[in-house]
Amino acid sequence: MQFTCIHNNINVFDMEKSLRFYAEALGLRPVRRVDAEDGSFRLVFLEDGQSAHQIELTWLRDRKEPYNLGDNEIHLAFRADDFEAARAKHAEMDAICYDNAQMGVYFISDPDGYWIEIIPQ
Repeated sequence: MQFTCIHNNINVFDMEKSLRFYAEALGLRPVRRVDAEDGSFRLVFLEDGQSAHQIELTWLRDRKEPYNLGDNEIHLAFRADDFEAARAKHAEMDAICYDNAQMGVYFISDPDGYWIEIIPQ
Protein backbone atom coordinates (compact mmCIF):
# COMPACT_ATOMS: atom_id res chain seq x y z
CA MET A 1 0.00 0.00 0.00
CA GLN A 2 1.32 3.46 -0.92
CA PHE A 3 0.02 6.92 -0.07
CA THR A 4 0.68 10.16 -1.90
CA CYS A 5 0.42 13.54 -0.18
CA ILE A 6 -1.82 15.76 -2.32
CA HIS A 7 -2.76 18.82 -0.27
CA ASN A 8 -2.83 20.62 3.05
CA ASN A 9 -5.89 22.54 4.20
CA ILE A 10 -5.98 25.77 6.14
CA ASN A 11 -9.05 27.78 7.12
CA VAL A 12 -9.00 31.46 6.23
CA PHE A 13 -11.09 34.35 7.51
CA ASP A 14 -10.88 36.51 4.36
CA MET A 15 -10.49 34.48 1.16
CA GLU A 16 -9.62 37.41 -1.12
CA LYS A 17 -6.98 38.75 1.26
CA SER A 18 -5.45 35.27 1.56
CA LEU A 19 -5.46 34.72 -2.21
CA ARG A 20 -3.62 38.03 -2.71
CA PHE A 21 -1.07 37.12 -0.01
CA TYR A 22 -0.30 33.64 -1.38
CA ALA A 23 0.01 35.00 -4.92
CA GLU A 24 2.32 37.86 -3.92
CA ALA A 25 4.40 36.10 -1.27
CA LEU A 26 4.77 32.65 -2.86
CA GLY A 27 3.52 32.85 -6.45
CA LEU A 28 0.69 30.38 -5.77
CA ARG A 29 -2.24 30.44 -8.18
CA PRO A 30 -5.79 29.09 -7.85
CA VAL A 31 -6.40 25.97 -9.95
CA ARG A 32 -9.78 24.81 -8.63
CA ARG A 33 -12.65 26.30 -6.69
CA VAL A 34 -15.61 24.67 -4.97
CA ASP A 35 -18.55 26.74 -3.73
CA ALA A 36 -21.30 25.27 -1.55
CA GLU A 37 -24.70 25.56 -3.20
CA ASP A 38 -26.01 27.40 -0.13
CA GLY A 39 -22.95 29.69 0.02
CA SER A 40 -21.86 28.34 3.40
CA PHE A 41 -18.29 27.60 2.34
CA ARG A 42 -15.74 28.06 -0.41
CA LEU A 43 -12.67 25.97 -1.15
CA VAL A 44 -9.84 27.26 -3.33
CA PHE A 45 -6.92 25.00 -4.27
CA LEU A 46 -3.57 26.68 -4.94
CA GLU A 47 -0.55 25.34 -6.82
CA ASP A 48 3.00 26.51 -7.37
CA GLY A 49 3.11 25.28 -10.99
CA GLN A 50 6.03 22.96 -10.24
CA SER A 51 4.89 20.28 -7.81
CA ALA A 52 1.69 18.26 -7.59
CA HIS A 53 1.11 19.34 -3.99
CA GLN A 54 -1.69 21.83 -3.37
CA ILE A 55 -2.76 24.17 -0.58
CA GLU A 56 -6.51 24.13 0.03
CA LEU A 57 -7.91 27.34 1.49
CA THR A 58 -11.30 26.98 3.19
CA TRP A 59 -13.57 29.94 3.89
CA LEU A 60 -16.65 29.47 6.09
CA ARG A 61 -19.46 32.04 5.71
CA ASP A 62 -20.65 31.78 9.31
CA ARG A 63 -17.22 32.43 10.81
CA LYS A 64 -17.49 35.80 12.54
CA GLU A 65 -14.03 36.23 14.02
CA PRO A 66 -10.46 35.39 13.02
CA TYR A 67 -9.10 31.95 13.91
CA ASN A 68 -7.19 31.53 17.16
CA LEU A 69 -4.19 29.36 16.34
CA GLY A 70 -3.00 29.29 19.96
CA ASP A 71 0.27 27.44 20.38
CA ASN A 72 -0.17 25.60 17.11
CA GLU A 73 3.28 25.13 15.63
CA ILE A 74 2.12 23.38 12.47
CA HIS A 75 3.51 25.18 9.45
CA LEU A 76 4.02 24.94 5.70
CA ALA A 77 7.50 25.04 4.18
CA PHE A 78 8.68 26.31 0.81
CA ARG A 79 12.15 26.14 -0.75
CA ALA A 80 13.26 29.37 -2.43
CA ASP A 81 15.53 29.21 -5.47
CA ASP A 82 16.75 32.75 -4.67
CA PHE A 83 16.68 32.88 -0.88
CA GLU A 84 18.02 36.44 -0.50
CA ALA A 85 15.57 37.86 -3.05
CA ALA A 86 12.74 36.03 -1.29
CA ARG A 87 13.83 37.41 2.08
CA ALA A 88 13.98 40.95 0.65
CA LYS A 89 10.50 40.59 -0.89
CA HIS A 90 9.01 39.22 2.33
CA ALA A 91 10.71 41.94 4.39
CA GLU A 92 9.24 44.56 2.04
CA MET A 93 5.81 42.95 2.58
CA ASP A 94 6.44 43.08 6.36
CA ALA A 95 5.58 39.35 6.38
CA ILE A 96 8.65 37.97 8.21
CA CYS A 97 7.59 36.90 11.69
CA TYR A 98 10.66 34.90 12.76
CA ASP A 99 14.20 34.78 11.41
CA ASN A 100 16.30 31.80 12.49
CA ALA A 101 19.73 32.82 11.22
CA GLN A 102 21.38 29.94 13.08
CA MET A 103 19.39 27.40 11.05
CA GLY A 104 19.51 29.52 7.87
CA VAL A 105 15.72 29.78 7.51
CA TYR A 106 13.00 32.30 8.24
CA PHE A 107 9.24 32.26 8.61
CA ILE A 108 6.54 34.47 7.16
CA SER A 109 3.02 34.79 8.51
CA ASP A 110 -0.10 34.77 6.34
CA PRO A 111 -3.15 37.00 7.02
CA ASP A 112 -4.58 34.41 9.46
CA GLY A 113 -1.35 33.93 11.39
CA TYR A 114 -0.24 30.63 9.84
CA TRP A 115 3.55 30.41 9.66
CA ILE A 116 5.34 29.47 6.44
CA GLU A 117 8.99 28.41 6.60
CA ILE A 118 11.25 29.62 3.80
CA ILE A 119 14.25 27.38 3.15
CA PRO A 120 17.20 28.03 0.81
CA GLN A 121 18.15 25.64 -2.00
